[in-house]
Amino acid sequence: MGNTKQTKSQLLEELQRLRSELAAIELMTEKRTHELYVSEERFSLAMRGANDGLWDWDLETDEVYYSPRWKSMLGYAENELANQISTWENLVNPDDKIIALEKVQDYFDGRKDSFEVEMRMRHKDGHEVFVLSRAFLVTRALDNKPLRLIGTHVDITERKKAETFDNQYAEILEMIAIGRPAPDIYDAIALMYEARHPGMRCSMLELSGNKLLHGGAPSLPQAYCEAVHGLENGPSVGSCGTSTYTGQRVLVENIETDPKWAEIKHIALPHGMRCCWSEPIKSSSGKVLGAFGMYYNHPALPDEKELKDLISAARLTGIVMERDQAQKRIRTLAYTDELTGLASRASFMQHMEEITKSSSRHGRRFGLLYIDLDNFKYINDCLGHDAGDLLLKTIATRLIHTCRDIDFIARLGGDEFCILIEEVEADYAANVAKRCLEAISQPIGIYSRKIAPACSIGIAYYPDDGETLSALLKAGDISLYTAKENGKNQYAFYKAELTHKAEYRFQIEQNLREAIEKQQLSLVYQPQINIKGGEIFGVEALSRWYHPQLGQVPPNDFIATAERIGMIKPLTEWVLRTACSQLVVWKQEGFRTLRMAVNISPSLFLDKGFVLLVKRIIDEVGIAPAELELEVTEGIVQTDPRNLTIFQDLKDLGVLLSIDDFGTGYSSFASLKHLKADYLKIDKYFIDDMLIDQKTLTLVSSMIEMGQKLGYGIIAEGVETSEQLDILKNLDCEMVQGYLFSKPAAPASISEFLNNQAHKTILAQGRVDETA
Repeated sequence: MGNTKQTKSQLLEELQRLRSELAAIELMTEKRTHELYVSEERFSLAMRGANDGLWDWDLETDEVYYSPRWKSMLGYAENELANQISTWENLVNPDDKIIALEKVQDYFDGRKDSFEVEMRMRHKDGHEVFVLSRAFLVTRALDNKPLRLIGTHVDITERKKAETFDNQYAEILEMIAIGRPAPDIYDAIALMYEARHPGMRCSMLELSGNKLLHGGAPSLPQAYCEAVHGLENGPSVGSCGTSTYTGQRVLVENIETDPKWAEIKHIALPHGMRCCWSEPIKSSSGKVLGAFGMYYNHPALPDEKELKDLISAARLTGIVMERDQAQKRIRTLAYTDELTGLASRASFMQHMEEITKSSSRHGRRFGLLYIDLDNFKYINDCLGHDAGDLLLKTIATRLIHTCRDIDFIARLGGDEFCILIEEVEADYAANVAKRCLEAISQPIGIYSRKIAPACSIGIAYYPDDGETLSALLKAGDISLYTAKENGKNQYAFYKAELTHKAEYRFQIEQNLREAIEKQQLSLVYQPQINIKGGEIFGVEALSRWYHPQLGQVPPNDFIATAERIGMIKPLTEWVLRTACSQLVVWKQEGFRTLRMAVNISPSLFLDKGFVLLVKRIIDEVGIAPAELELEVTEGIVQTDPRNLTIFQDLKDLGVLLSIDDFGTGYSSFASLKHLKADYLKIDKYFIDDMLIDQKTLTLVSSMIEMGQKLGYGIIAEGVETSEQLDILKNLDCEMVQGYLFSKPAAPASISEFLNNQAHKTILAQGRVDETA
């Protein structure tokens, strides 16, 4: 019993002790809660006094208290944002959100002693606000568990803008110091001030004489920049034109109503520009170099900050513009020949080095023309150096008018000139040389004396005649002296055979015009045969030209020349009329089912009068439109979509259309859906190879099958062996032409061929016509 009483007494004492400790804990917790409440009240009052936004994040519920100032900082009223962590997550920049949460976790885990982060948050009206956020952690006393994160937001947008502006300004100064191109710096200046004033657009115009030239305006429409480029300044030419004319600041509040914009407001208003403030850009000596313009899409005058920036922008631009103009003058003196205005030797060497590197990189070739005047010393000795200078100026002008804008012309010194030309077509360098010889040889009057100048020209090619600058110059010099030794007043290539080839082609060019005009060409014809029926259904007309001195000139040579000298239309008209007339003769001889095929140059499909020409010849000669078949290459549609219209017009006229050399053009099968043609002619290239190459045979088979399914007739050209004919028969090809039946022949031979029907024997037996 005694022990029991003692145990109860001990339990009561222990219970009393626990109650006392619990009361002490509750008292301490209440005291700490009160202290925390007082501390938070003081913190809140301090934040209001500091104009900072307060936030309080309950980490257990994810509820967040956002103070009215926190919300107004982002443009929201007190009741517009929910007290949830998702509110912050939706407003913060996604990239900054990741960084902020990482820093929160570092703070929670003790890796950082404090929490501070800069964030971009989206304002209600859409722009971004830069915020500096600091916070402290509230933990539970018993286990140090994080309960709340309480912090502030401070709007640091203006500070960040100032920092950004300072950094951009420093970058622009660096661009100026290292000599970056002026247009790049102009754009950087414009973008810097536009970032400082949202909605603003800036431009810089450079004054050249009395014309305004576009300098930089990265945010203005290209159409507006092009419209103002080249305007003459004056007292009422917008803001910048007036500013450069008067040398004074011009502030236009409303473009639509201001009289200074009356004549050109139609250029600005469609692009939303409603006000324009302009500050003249001046050099260090006070000379007006241009104007800096600031635009808004609403009528306005500048506030103090905007006006200060307008003046600052013009001064900064002035540094760049003055430096750029000074450098241009230096380059002009260094790289321009003072007497002729052509590029100098230094400029030529620099450009030649650049074009050599570019050509090497892209696998291109270019030509060097080395020009030296013949007997120039005689002019200087007899008439004096002033007369020689006048002659050199005249020669320079003639060279400029003779060459393209992209050809680089330089005076190396004395009476030596050089031209660098990109080879755009075969013999282009020789064509330029020939034109230079003709232009320079025109008489000129100097001091009442009539002079007939002449020159010699050496031609060298990169990389054929030299892969380095020095090697190519040496080749040009050697070819120049070859021209001199051959009698002067001529050109010569570094490689003699090229000179002979160019001369041959020039002789073709010189004689072809007369040959066409006097109808000195002739036509031969090649039959086209239906494999299954055995009848000759048509003939193809082919041009031939025999010249007494040049001999038989290949069609590829004289037809290409006719294209180049603008004689392809009269040549085609003669061919059409002659061929159609011959068809009438054969019809009168009894061959009434024949039709005539004529090749047509792609260039004629851009001639609006071509369809009328075809119709006139058909009517005058007296054949049916369907008896004429015009052959064109498939690439004609890819050359220019307008050709499709000519195709349709010819179809409406009733003539037949064939796609010649099918399979060797641009897109082959893809082009078939566009071409309203009647026949496809499979090129001889495929017919030659199909006996020895299985892939070629497959291609020929595919062409025939695809063409027939699309409704085209199929003609195989260049058939020379019975083996080829057998394959084409097995592939169900419909029509053929080639040496197996007849070579292109004169009309009398074709008449005999039509009469003897030898082709039917060939079709039956596969035997070559030995008499063809």
